[in-house]
Order: sequence, then C-alpha cells, then structure tokens
Amino acid sequence: MSHPDSNNPYGGPPPGQQPAQPYDYPQGQRQPQPYGYPQPGQQPYGFPPQHQPQVQPQGQGHPGYPGHPGYAGGAYIPTELPGLAKAARVLLFVIGGLQLIGGIAAAVGLTALNSADTGLGSGPAGDAAAGIGMVAVVVLLALAVLVIVLAAKFGSGGNGVRVTTIVYASLGIVGSLFNLVQGTPAGAIGAVIGIAVGAVILAAMLQSQTAAWFKRPRH
Repeated sequence: MSHPDSNNPYGGPPPGQQPAQPYDYPQGQRQPQPYGYPQPGQQPYGFPPQHQPQVQPQGQGHPGYPGHPGYAGGAYIPTELPGLAKAARVLLFVIGGLQLIGGIAAAVGLTALNSADTGLGSGPAGDAAAGIGMVAVVVLLALAVLVIVLAAKFGSGGNGVRVTTIVYASLGIVGSLFNLVQGTPAGAIGAVIGIAVGAVILAAMLQSQTAAWFKRPRH
C-alpha cells in the first residue's frame, strides 16, 4: 500500500504525524486572539498594554489646589506677604517716618519758643497754648511710633495688626476728608494725598489674601 507523498501540499500527513492545525503559529510568536470584546480590566486584543495615569502624591499639587504646601485643612495659606500688602507696608513706613520727623521738629520749635522772650508760656493763655502744643506733639510722636511698629509687624504679626491698620487707615481717610472740606485750597492737595494713601492701605488690608496672611497658623 502506497503512502501519500509527504512533499505534496495537497496530500495527507506522513504516518504517525498529527494533522497540522489551521493557522498554526510557531512557539513564541503571537497567537491569534479570540473573537469578541475584552473583559473589564483586560487590554484590547492586538494592542500593547496601555500606561495607567500616575496619581500625584499629596503635597506636590499645583498652587491653588488642595494638596499644595500652601493649603492646610482645605484653606489656602500664603507663603509670603501679598504684593498690595507690601505696598501698604512701605507707605506705613514712610508715613511713620514723616510723622516722627514732624513731631521732633515741632517739639524742638515749642521748646525754643518757650525759652525765648516771645510771650509764649507767660500767663494763663500762653501756658494753655504751650500745653496744647506739647499734647499735639506727644500724640504725633505716639502715632508715628504706632505706624512704624505696625509696618514692622507685617511679617510676623497676627490679625490684630491687620485690624489696627484698618482702623488707622479709616481714621486717616476721615481726617483727610474733613481737611478737604474745611481746609484751604493749598491744604486740599495734602488732603487728597492723604485720602489716596489711606485708600491704598485700607484696600490692602481688606484683601482676602492679606487676611489669609495675617490669619495663617504660626508654629
């Protein structure tokens, strides 16, 4: 009995050999994928594994989002003094310095007038005028010291510094408005400058970022 030619592609397999399966792939090569849709969590057939998005560790987020170092308990904590508050701080230093210079100059002038033979300080009227002048000098110097201390405390002070600055700026605006209405045209220029400076300081203190800065936790 003759056997089919093993070289004949249309013949059967040699004796003792299993018939070849259709689409038989050598070992190690990619096998055909079954039909149908992949199961949940399974990669699509014929595609390489997809990279999963990496979850960013807490504490390394973008500024303005929870997880950033500027956040604590869901509230934003600024890491430096806001820009408008810095401008207000500079204005306070300037105002305090000018008031300090003006108070010292006024004290020296009153002392010179009292010691000179000008009639000031002689008699009840003179004593009253000298007393009022010295009280005004003391108040001016006290305000100068207060303003300088407030400006110096912007970096480490709490919300009390902010509230005191708001009160000071508000009183300065009211006083400047009074001078603008009752004063002379020459004094109106100073009153307008005072209103503008007080408005800048007040706006800086009412800013939400400035409030967060003064209310930030301190260790």
